Amino acid sequence: MLLWRPPFTLDPGSVLGPLSRGRGSLNFQRDRGVWWLAANTPAGPGTLALLHRPDGDIEAEAWGDGAGFLLDGVPALLGADDDDTGFVAHHGVVAEARRRCPGLRLGATGRVWDSLVLAVLEQKVTSKEALRSWSELCRWFGTRAPGPGPDRLRVPPGPVAIRSIVDWNWHRVGVDLKRRTTLINAARVAPRLEEAVALRGTAGRALLRKVPGIGVWTASEIAQRAWGDPDAVSFGDYNIPSMVGHTLLGRKIDDEGLAELLEPYAPQRQRAIRYLEASGARKPRFGPRIELRDYRAM
Repeated sequence: MLLWRPPFTLDPGSVLGPLSRGRGSLNFQRDRGVWWLAANTPAGPGTLALLHRPDGDIEAEAWGDGAGFLLDGVPALLGADDDDTGFVAHHGVVAEARRRCPGLRLGATGRVWDSLVLAVLEQKVTSKEALRSWSELCRWFGTRAPGPGPDRLRVPPGPVAIRSIVDWNWHRVGVDLKRRTTLINAARVAPRLEEAVALRGTAGRALLRKVPGIGVWTASEIAQRAWGDPDAVSFGDYNIPSMVGHTLLGRKIDDEGLAELLEPYAPQRQRAIRYLEASGARKPRFGPRIELRDYRAM
């Protein structure tokens, strides 16, 4: 067990938020005030439980072969390594969100693989489709999380498990050929990809993009979670340009407009987006719903 007192204002919900996908998060859940994370680590699968005590301390406990790695990583997971030095709010809504959310920090899992699998699944499909595939992969090809966590908690499938999945089962979980090929390519070089955490920044994202099928968007999504990259913007995202454009300019923009609008925030552009999200900014709801595709029926 670990008892850690953050030397800064901490809002665990906002820091851990990027790891959550609601009920589809079989590897990350909150149950009766405790955050549960099931993860692959260099030492093997592990489960981490985090409790934010009334006195401000974080109480952490872990189980499984990866317990030591997860406990050692608690401060970084909760944003202890995040540094917003030099960040300037160039827009009033960003400044107000920063004032209202002093506990918002960028956390880091310290590992690429689990974030990579989910990010690849989210490529070019709706969140509902991706989470369905994620849940089924975790349920059928992951492992039961060590320790006394919620019954649904699962460790995501590791590289060996991903490489062992036959075509029929990929079809069964609704993953098309392009995404499954990307995951298999990544699984073949998974240990090498973990080096991106130490490289960080542009160099870390460039290493991830050496895998065919991992582009700017996917590398940024991984970097945001694996090492809390403050400048990793998910260019190519369906929602972010519209959300940022409508919030700051009152109109929709494209990726080119997003890059121009966020340029003053470099090298902390992703931090600015997180503040906008914390302010409650959302993409306007209009137009027809995106039709869900079920690759299992194709």
